[in-house]
Amino acid sequence: MAKTTRATQFLDKAGVAYTTATYDYDPNAERIGLQAAEAIGEHPSRVLKTLMAELDGKPVCVVVPSDKEVSMKKLASAFGGKSAAMMKPANAEKLTGFVVGGISPFGQKKQVPTAIEISAMDEPLVYMNGGQRGLQVRVSPQDALKALGAIAAPLTA
Repeated sequence: MAKTTRATQFLDKAGVAYTTATYDYDPNAERIGLQAAEAIGEHPSRVLKTLMAELDGKPVCVVVPSDKEVSMKKLASAFGGKSAAMMKPANAEKLTGFVVGGISPFGQKKQVPTAIEISAMDEPLVYMNGGQRGLQVRVSPQDALKALGAIAAPLTA
């Protein structure tokens, strides 16, 4: 497994300190984020999943704890929009340049507005996808927020 991806290159360029964790990705896992948390031995609230959504027809990136579900109403509200819906996996892959299960908020082909669940800001360090299946990066949520130009908002149901 390559430990250098567009996501890690993005973090390096932004000067964000991080470490990596690798695990055996299970393509048959019912919930990929929970499988990642279990595989690396971390609580699911510290292993964040990256989801792509559409807000009033425009793409957005949403980062939430792997044991939580996104509230479309709260997502729309966070960005001042009317309605939100999950993006189709094929569209998410095309937009980000990453494959599902390896979508990272860092280093996407086209950077889009990003929101991180506010509860993640309470953690000293969190894990986010490192840009390929089976690779996580461990970062300060505040550093991630700043590097992405993201907003922190209540996003979960």
